[in-house]
Amino acid sequence: MGGLAAATGLSPFVSSLLTMHDPNCLFCKIIVGQIPSKKVYEDEEIFAFHDIHPWAPVHFLMVPKLHIPSMAQVTAEHAGVLGRMMALAPRLAVEQGCNPYPEGGFRIVVNTGLEGGQEIHHLHVHVMGGPRPWLKG
Repeated sequence: MGGLAAATGLSPFVSSLLTMHDPNCLFCKIIVGQIPSKKVYEDEEIFAFHDIHPWAPVHFLMVPKLHIPSMAQVTAEHAGVLGRMMALAPRLAVEQGCNPYPEGGFRIVVNTGLEGGQEIHHLHVHVMGGPRPWLKG
């Protein structure tokens, strides 16, 4: 272990997160607290926060703290953090107000690239759900 990891006692992966961000990225700025957000969840690898323009009663974003521009740049080394995000999404969705499966539920959307609707080039997962009264009737 060398460099920042040795100096701080952090694991090599965690110390790499401190240096593997894009200073011009909106989501990287949110992760480090330079831009305020309404936080839903945070751990060493994942940050989740409410979408500022929600499309559903529950709408939050989950992002890896490591700056990955899009799903197109995901490699096998990212499998752990992406798997954890998918495993965490159901719990956070219910905590944020979605009714549990099977009566309730939520959607997970990942926009990739310009033609895929991606606007911020930091991999992010939209988690959307909650009651949709317009469907009843």
